[in-house]
Amino acid sequence: MSKRNIVHVEIPAANVDGAGKFYEALFGWKISPMPEMNYTMWEAGDGDEYGGFPQVSAENPAGQVLVYIASDDIEADLKNVEKLGGKVLHQKAEIPGTGWFGVFQDPTGNVLALYTSMNPANI
Repeated sequence: MSKRNIVHVEIPAANVDGAGKFYEALFGWKISPMPEMNYTMWEAGDGDEYGGFPQVSAENPAGQVLVYIASDDIEADLKNVEKLGGKVLHQKAEIPGTGWFGVFQDPTGNVLALYTSMNPANI
């Protein structure tokens, strides 16, 4: 079983390029724009923390930072979410060439995500 580490954090941005510049100047994060996806990746500190800036949308509202937690079995975890009183917001889906994710809401209303990498050595 995975260690259930936090593996990715998304901070919605009205301007993904501007957010990258802001956090690069503020924290010294390494920024990697992905214009084809209207997304900017960030790498913090010693390179062990990663995340991105998705475009603000109904799915990624401002103020809702999305934390991704490692999962060995997203489908089983999402079934457990429902058994434990949570709600599945996005069934398991592929991020092409990267891995798979699923999104859920806990009983309090917090939104979190699960992630399985195609290359587990990178987690």
